[in-house]
Amino acid sequence: MKLAGNWKLQWFEPGTRAPLEIASPDFTDYFWLDAKVPGDVHSTLVRKKVIDDPFVGHNDMKCRWVEDKEWWYRTRFAWDGEPEDDEAVELLFEGLDTFATVYLNGLELGRTENMLVEHAFDVTGLLRQGENVLAVRFDPVHLPVRDKEKSYWCGFEKDRIWVRKAAMNFGWDWGPRLATVGIWKDVHLRKWKKARISSVFPRTAAVRDGKAVVEVDAEIARRPGVEEPLTLEISLTGDGRSVSGCAVLTADGRSLSSAHLPEQKARVVFEVDRPKLWWTHDLGEPYLYRLAVALKDAEGRVLDRAEHDFGIREIVLEERHESGENLFCFRLNGVRLFAKGANWIPVHSFIGAAEDERYKKLLALARDAGMNMLRVWGGGIYEKDVFYRECDRLGLLVWQDFMFANALYPDYNRNFMANVRDEAAKAIRRLRKYTCIALWCGNNEIDWLYEREKTAGRITTPLYGRKIWHELIPELLHELDPTRVYRPSTPYGGNDHNAEDVGNRHNWQVWHGNVEPRKFGEPALQNISVEGVSFKNYKKDRTRFSNEFGMHASSNRHTLERYIPEGGFYWQSEEMAYRNKDIFHEKGMLLMEGYTGVPRDLDQYIRYSMLTQAEGLKYGIEHYRRRKPFTAGALIWQLNDCWPGTSWSLIDYGLLPKASYYYARKFFAPVAASIDHDPGKPLVVWLVNDLQEAVEDELVLEVVTFEGRVVRTEAVAVSVGPNEARKLAEYAEEELLGGAAPDAVAVRLRSHGGRFPDNVYYLRDFKDLRFPPAQLSVERSAERRTITVTTDRLARFVMLDIPQEEVVCSDNFFDLFPGESRTIELRHLSGGEIRIEAIAVSAINGEAEAGG
Repeated sequence: MKLAGNWKLQWFEPGTRAPLEIASPDFTDYFWLDAKVPGDVHSTLVRKKVIDDPFVGHNDMKCRWVEDKEWWYRTRFAWDGEPEDDEAVELLFEGLDTFATVYLNGLELGRTENMLVEHAFDVTGLLRQGENVLAVRFDPVHLPVRDKEKSYWCGFEKDRIWVRKAAMNFGWDWGPRLATVGIWKDVHLRKWKKARISSVFPRTAAVRDGKAVVEVDAEIARRPGVEEPLTLEISLTGDGRSVSGCAVLTADGRSLSSAHLPEQKARVVFEVDRPKLWWTHDLGEPYLYRLAVALKDAEGRVLDRAEHDFGIREIVLEERHESGENLFCFRLNGVRLFAKGANWIPVHSFIGAAEDERYKKLLALARDAGMNMLRVWGGGIYEKDVFYRECDRLGLLVWQDFMFANALYPDYNRNFMANVRDEAAKAIRRLRKYTCIALWCGNNEIDWLYEREKTAGRITTPLYGRKIWHELIPELLHELDPTRVYRPSTPYGGNDHNAEDVGNRHNWQVWHGNVEPRKFGEPALQNISVEGVSFKNYKKDRTRFSNEFGMHASSNRHTLERYIPEGGFYWQSEEMAYRNKDIFHEKGMLLMEGYTGVPRDLDQYIRYSMLTQAEGLKYGIEHYRRRKPFTAGALIWQLNDCWPGTSWSLIDYGLLPKASYYYARKFFAPVAASIDHDPGKPLVVWLVNDLQEAVEDELVLEVVTFEGRVVRTEAVAVSVGPNEARKLAEYAEEELLGGAAPDAVAVRLRSHGGRFPDNVYYLRDFKDLRFPPAQLSVERSAERRTITVTTDRLARFVMLDIPQEEVVCSDNFFDLFPGESRTIELRHLSGGEIRIEAIAVSAINGEAEAGG
């Protein structure tokens, strides 16, 4: 029974009213605010117009008072019937944010202090026939930790050291401080008799000789006094076939669970002939079987059921190449995988109010961009189940962090560690059943930054928290999920945790200007200059696996304009600066100065920042992919935004992709041609093939002036093996130019057989190119939802400026060669209308004809 309706919300000054008075069934809540559950306080107040939208202007500062109040939720619900002697009723909160006290019919059931996991209360015998009243009190997040030691290192707000909630709620370098509160996930009453299934863990034990061995572990909780044997029946159905098995559980061999219920474990082993394996979408079909589990009593009555999808797959992390060189390479079903993807942050500042559809849209966009892995970053949440279900379905692997980021944590405190132990165990039990999870990771950047800061003398304490990710979590994983690889931190490995030759790396030489390489004990230096932050530094990186790197770009014009107050939407306004939560805003300016030149106005800033981000990521990822398998992963920081700001994201808050997203569709393509080139040096042509079959094709290289004259055409035979990166050809720059100026030509790679997308290069940085003005012709079809663009001269970075949310193009921010046309198809992610006539079309060096 889900308790989703009839919720009321009100606030009080902390400690001014007796809790039992407000929790009493007789308390009058008639004039309280109606509230949605799941949800949160801020979203309710916005909907009721008690506060202005925190995303507009500086309104987030105006609603800080919310986190200082005591908040109460109340609901009334009907209950019919008394439980039988061997029947139990449990009240389950999937998410309470954060310091909550729960009352049923005026009785205090207990307190919680962890947003990140579920909380259950035994309410057997406490429910009344007819109407019942459930109340939840939330204390201000700062009160329970006000007397705690917080003098040691912590990035951003120090209260979060002790508070087990999403760290980004306290503000990060891409989002504002909005410390949420409320019932952020579903609430259930769960009735069960004799015993129930508490957890199911299916896994692939082996795949060999055309057979798969699948092991399914089930954890069963019995009611006290239930001694009869129970039967567990498990079936796996798919590909037109079904296999099944069962296990009998006697009353012997039980242990006491954390819920103080006698707990049992049972295992059923299947052998599946000719299994259909689960692959990432770029390598094959992410095939899912249906797993069904039924628990029966001695009379054969079904006591409980559990069902979910399961993919048969093997995944390992390979850390040594056959040549002896270090690797950090995932093998999926025996195939070396180049991990292409991005980092995932919470989809909204108000996570509880975010709808499942937002998850589905973002994940489909990631898949459509050619991504095969996402990293759930450790400063957010263990994501909602919809995230992992969709990743299973779409064929996306997941790097899963535990929720510890950029701080020391009080592992010396017994109560804190008990809270963390409960959190980690619950997170593992909930998530381990998902096929998509490839790796567990203990924390984000703590070991790396601790050593740097300690070397600099800014940290003098021990590594508080070390017991969590070096002892507690691996101990729990050994017990609860020994099937996946575990990394204590990211980055981690080598003589400096961010070394390029061992383990994985966060490349923040680009953007942050970190000077690399360094070793343990050496000073950590930064070079905040045009050269120091330049994306050209990616080519120096010989990392094994880069799972954080990126640079800022503006959100789309519509997304910014909607949330910036009138009079504040102009270049270098205070309101525009407020959208950027990073420190040292000049880093973005330096990046643009080195590549596009410094923008003069808002329009140039939007275009130049997007162009720099897109070209910079292309430059880095093509370099990484050419190094496969010795570099075996590139996860961009970051996929998405939680609010309408300026950040590293590829998709802005309005679900409008930036230029870098459209570039990603090409640089993440399973087969991709690229050029490695520096000004005045040879052009080296490569083809990368991530597929399991060879590519036979003809690559056509064209050198074309901006006016449309073809300077040179070269045809190159392509024969590249499965899962291979190969150098195809090399050309001296002067030879290819044939007397043309290097600042007035474009080089295009094309596939004669359509095996890979076109790729366009320029032999000098954008600021040094001499583009003539281009005249664009535009034809629109509202019926077909298309826009066709034609140009007389090369049109650089043709932009369809979308004036509404959730519209995606078949292509955008593209280069159009002289005399060529391109028809762009548009779709609305929610199936809504698209205002085709309102879409402005232009290039950096050209405008559309009047009326176009």
